[in-house]
Amino acid sequence: MNNEGNFNPASAKSILSYAKELKGYTLREKCGEKIENHGYKGKGNFGQLLEKFYFGYEPNSKAEADFVEVGMELKSSPLKTLKNGEIRSKERLVLNIINYLEVHKEEFDHSSFWKKNAHLLLIFYLHDKEKDLLDYLIKLVDDWKYPNQDLLIIKRDWETINQKIKDGKAHELSEGDTFYLGACTKGSTAEKSLRNQPFNEVKAKQRAYSLKQGYVNHIIANIAQEEQAVYGKILTQETIFEHLPSIEEIVFSKFEPFYGKTSIEIEEHFNLELNRTAKSYFANLTKAILGIGLNKKIEEFEKADIQVKTIRLKENDLPKEDISFPTFEYQKLIETDWEDSNFKNILESKFFFVFYQFEGENLILRKVKFWNMPYSDIEEAKQVWNKTVDTIEKGKIISEITDKGIRKTYFPKKTENRISHVRPHARDKDDCYSLPVNDKLTNAEEYTKHCFWLNASYVKDEIYMK
Repeated sequence: MNNEGNFNPASAKSILSYAKELKGYTLREKCGEKIENHGYKGKGNFGQLLEKFYFGYEPNSKAEADFVEVGMELKSSPLKTLKNGEIRSKERLVLNIINYLEVHKEEFDHSSFWKKNAHLLLIFYLHDKEKDLLDYLIKLVDDWKYPNQDLLIIKRDWETINQKIKDGKAHELSEGDTFYLGACTKGSTAEKSLRNQPFNEVKAKQRAYSLKQGYVNHIIANIAQEEQAVYGKILTQETIFEHLPSIEEIVFSKFEPFYGKTSIEIEEHFNLELNRTAKSYFANLTKAILGIGLNKKIEEFEKADIQVKTIRLKENDLPKEDISFPTFEYQKLIETDWEDSNFKNILESKFFFVFYQFEGENLILRKVKFWNMPYSDIEEAKQVWNKTVDTIEKGKIISEITDKGIRKTYFPKKTENRISHVRPHARDKDDCYSLPVNDKLTNAEEYTKHCFWLNASYVKDEIYMK
């Protein structure tokens, strides 16, 4: 390693000290003329430039950590600025590629994952699409070792991924399978990055271990020493021991005593006086049951990017409503590949469902469930996404306008797909996004905001009843 004497590769303290000199600077400012004609292209080259021109070693994909003498792995990751000025992770933190043919032989403590990623040197930079990447400002630099509590969950996540490979289901891996450590797709296109797996002839998409975006935000908050009081923990010190019950087991044990009780009885049990018409009403009941302060976020759920959904069931077990997802911008939707789409990202999430059922006017807590969508269902929902993109690209959105002025569309309907459909999700018909292609029938340049919905019948049959 050619580090030009700037740091001692046998000293973690020296490496970290040298790395921290980057904070508040850009690569151009720290590396000077030698970096100007770097010749690197493609995604991820900020990290390659950092390795070669600042730390003085050639980018590689070796099995061991980058600073092998101290077992420290260098990772750089982009930040984004929120509207309120706070900084957050722009994406998950991708670690090493999962070698399906070898990993099933490993145990966690001696695994290729742990050898490479037990100790991370993290460099976070502010992404700005208007700037050359040499001019990205480096905001945060520090090292990271997983706290014991997190490590027990990460180890369990790794074992979950490994078990799926052993079961011949590497092709069915999903980020929703796990809590903090995910198995994200890794490759230019899904078709080009298919790999052999050991216990099934079906090829599997290439995947890498990754820390979920929510977990990366937790790391950022720690490095930036931001106030942690906004989070409450499900896992208290009393629950931390070697044979830790899973998060699922602890959550179920907290909810089960309240099965069969009305929302009002639960509210009274905790001596709460909540606004029962407020959107936050059921979220607050969930926090109360979990022992989380109402003004706090659930730390473990935030780290795991868990989507919490409260479902109100009619007496026939059918949810009162379909489940809506965030609205999509028409232009962005057609510019994004399926693999990078928000819709796929949501469908691959882990969900926590809380089911209440109407008995007359009362809502009774029936059950809670952690769930993630099976691989085959994600593939089926993809058809809805494909048709939606096709509809927008062709400018064939409005199919007819009725005598009463109601606009009917070509977007996928509930009757067309078992899982999902597309319909409006807006304040009114004038709450619009612009269209990349004018509508053929009306020549409209913009259209009412729409989103993907999960069908109520799918929630009943595949989530509640199973």
